[in-house]
Amino acid sequence: MSTAEQALELVDIGVNLAHRSFHVDRDQVLARAFAAGVRTMVVTGTSIAASEEAARIAREYPGQIFATAGVHPHDSRNCTETTIPELRRLATDKEVVAIGECGLDFNRNFSPRPEQEKWFEAQVVLAEQLQMPLFLHERDARERFCQILGAARKSVPAVIHCFTGNEEDLNAYLDLGLHIGITGWICDERRGTHLRELVKRVPLGRLMLETDAPFLLPRTMPKRPKDGRNEPGFLPYVLQTVADCLGKAPGEIALATTQTARQFFRLQELCRDAQAMMTRDDHEQPKHYFAVR
Repeated sequence: MSTAEQALELVDIGVNLAHRSFHVDRDQVLARAFAAGVRTMVVTGTSIAASEEAARIAREYPGQIFATAGVHPHDSRNCTETTIPELRRLATDKEVVAIGECGLDFNRNFSPRPEQEKWFEAQVVLAEQLQMPLFLHERDARERFCQILGAARKSVPAVIHCFTGNEEDLNAYLDLGLHIGITGWICDERRGTHLRELVKRVPLGRLMLETDAPFLLPRTMPKRPKDGRNEPGFLPYVLQTVADCLGKAPGEIALATTQTARQFFRLQELCRDAQAMMTRDDHEQPKHYFAVR
């Protein structure tokens, strides 16, 4: 990326840093992301174990990396009576800023649909009780998804993670007041071209950017890694494509989406607290800490 692009400050609202592909070189991946201007990341929790790991990673980078706590619909078949209490416990960690990834996936149906619906509703209710944002997944389940969300969600903000849907999907989500997360899917000339028109209909104040790394490598990269692994440091390619679609400068989109993400996840106060902690005791900084700009 150019020097101007690297100077932009971005928030990656959905990155799977607990994924096994990052186990060996996670520190280097994060250093590259920070250097590329991706100054803040939210690590996605998809099960109790993955949410625990997401929070652990976040604790190593106070004020820069945060986490969600939730159970993905694929994993809902493994939920038990302890699942919601465990998520409630995880949500008390200051690094955890949202409930999710939760929702419905009627495309692959890795979990029975009744189980998906039960645990999706339970997590929405939990988010309402805790007054925490929701990080949502939906695939081929819009009608039932909207029914459950519309009935159980009262006031908390919610974002559709990795939006890839059609015009009807987008209209339904916007009517529910949801935020929209855009990934490298929009950079894919094979299957994402429809998003280049739909993104124009998303109010800028409800638009956020994400990589979903290690998945969805932006195909607009001039030199893509041979292993196909996406990284949070590649978020500027998503930014550039969105900016091109909207006919705006990347800096304008970066500023707007970063501000929206900070407000949505309430990151400003958490970042200030982390800065204050580091100022009080420079000698006990976590070894991975990078200064927040």
